[in-house]
Amino acid sequence: MSLKVLLVDDDHEALQSTGKILGFAGHEVVQAESGLQALGMIESVKPDLIVTDVRMPGMTGMEFMEACNRRGHRIPFIVMTAHAGWQDAVWAMKLGAVDFLEKPFKRQALLDGVEQVGKRVRIASSGSGSNSLVGSSRVMAELRMLIDQIGRTEASVLLTGESGTGKEQVSRLIHEKSRSAKGPFVAVNCAAIPADLIESELFGFEAGAFTGAGRAKTGLIESANGGTLLLDEIGDMPLSLQPKLLRVLEEQQIRRLGSNLERKVEVRIIAATHQNLAKLVQEGRFRQDLFYRLDVMTLGLPALRDRLEDIPELTQYFLQRFSKAHGKPITGIDTEAQALLLGHHWPGNVRELSNALERAVVLNQSGLIACNDLPPHLGRNADPVQDPSGKIVIPLGMSLKEMEDLMFRRALEASGGDRAEAARMLGVAERTIYRWITKTKEG
Repeated sequence: MSLKVLLVDDDHEALQSTGKILGFAGHEVVQAESGLQALGMIESVKPDLIVTDVRMPGMTGMEFMEACNRRGHRIPFIVMTAHAGWQDAVWAMKLGAVDFLEKPFKRQALLDGVEQVGKRVRIASSGSGSNSLVGSSRVMAELRMLIDQIGRTEASVLLTGESGTGKEQVSRLIHEKSRSAKGPFVAVNCAAIPADLIESELFGFEAGAFTGAGRAKTGLIESANGGTLLLDEIGDMPLSLQPKLLRVLEEQQIRRLGSNLERKVEVRIIAATHQNLAKLVQEGRFRQDLFYRLDVMTLGLPALRDRLEDIPELTQYFLQRFSKAHGKPITGIDTEAQALLLGHHWPGNVRELSNALERAVVLNQSGLIACNDLPPHLGRNADPVQDPSGKIVIPLGMSLKEMEDLMFRRALEASGGDRAEAARMLGVAERTIYRWITKTKEG
């Protein structure tokens, strides 16, 4: 895939030679001889990738990356330097670099890094073209309505739900509908950052604040200034750091490590978790005042098993997306494979479904997804009350309520989530199906 690459290097000879490597590989290359020059070109060039040197006069490559992050430019970087050190490599990766090359590097090493970025761009561009939610079920319609209502405010939001239900996607939608939509969107996974680093990552630090802090660094909260900060897995934030976050929420001010200066920030905070924060408060593992401050607007995201009727639509969406991304002409999915998807419990939710279907697209040879293209584990947790012929067998000792639940669930699965068809199959009114779905979700 051809990419538009912004190449930044103060060494004119290196700039030309690297540009030729990328150009001969079919990429469109735009050159800049300094970080400042490149920073001024981003809006007009709109690059897919930035390849930058580290040591440049005026603005180093690291400072250039930090400036891009502050402005909300979500562009992948490949960093190259003739003075490689592990500190620079670590720093570059923390700032979001996808690769770090030591000069002189081999031509193929650069092209391999660019190819990885190309795969990401290809998959991202193969979606619907917007950050939309897929699914026509009632719960998804209600979710869209709430996102529209919440997005128009600047209130803090707490997103709850199991892993894989799309909390970051919903956060982006809320951001896109807000008054600060043109500002940056910064996502932080609190569980992925070591406890001894999370404060410096969020709040930043001044030069000399601690051993190894050779230069000042802007924190992620400050980088989100004028936009939205997503704190994913907020339940894993250390107790010692929670009062500082509460201060950001209440006063919109931060203080970098090693500084006495208060910095004003205007940032909307969205917190997300798969944990029960109220229970963590009772256990003394989460501050009650922070919980109440975050709990201004709570939005619960449904598990995939609670909206099985969306699986056919999600399946078609992912098949089209991955078919285009991987260059595989997939025409659809056969009945047995679709039934297998409907019968799975999906503990990993939409993320698990997406991964299963991408695997199926990659492995498929016929153009029609079949059961043997799907991960083998999908058949392992199916309900044991269905025999191989597809008939439902009622085991001795099953209660009337359990039988009713089984019949309604199987009818919905067989009808692909069509309530009217499920009602016809069972010989009941459609409102009976609706009441059962509502009662099941409430229970």
